[in-house]
Amino acid sequence: MAIDKVKNFLESINELDRLMIFEESTATVDQAAAAVGCKPGNIAKTISLLVDNKPILILLAGDVKIDNHKFKDTFKTRAKMIPIDQVEELIGHAVGGVCPFAVNDGVPIYFDESLKRFETIYPAGGNEHSAVRLKLDELEKFINSVGWVDVSKFK
Repeated sequence: MAIDKVKNFLESINELDRLMIFEESTATVDQAAAAVGCKPGNIAKTISLLVDNKPILILLAGDVKIDNHKFKDTFKTRAKMIPIDQVEELIGHAVGGVCPFAVNDGVPIYFDESLKRFETIYPAGGNEHSAVRLKLDELEKFINSVGWVDVSKFK
């Protein structure tokens, strides 16, 4: 299970205590915000996209969406979501639990500028009943990302 991979990753960096498990679903931004007890913007949603037919992940604040013009300016192609039935195979996590932890090798991870508005963020933890509590500088420390991009706009 993907959550076990996330647990192993967090344990390997001595941060397992950051993983939060809930009985209720955290599969959507609103569900995750209700479970965690935060504003939707503090939820770091992980979007699974294809660029040149290769998977990438972008973490965005929960209160924004991909801006197609900014995305195309940055990646030189239009944003294309990975089909739902291919996400787990390409990323290593199923829809509802996609997160930046313990993803398949070779999947580049980007952080969107929208996250910089928050001191604490909560990405998923590998399944649809989890979240991981992080400060923004910890996200940068724990995740080997390609870097920061500005590809979002408010909903």
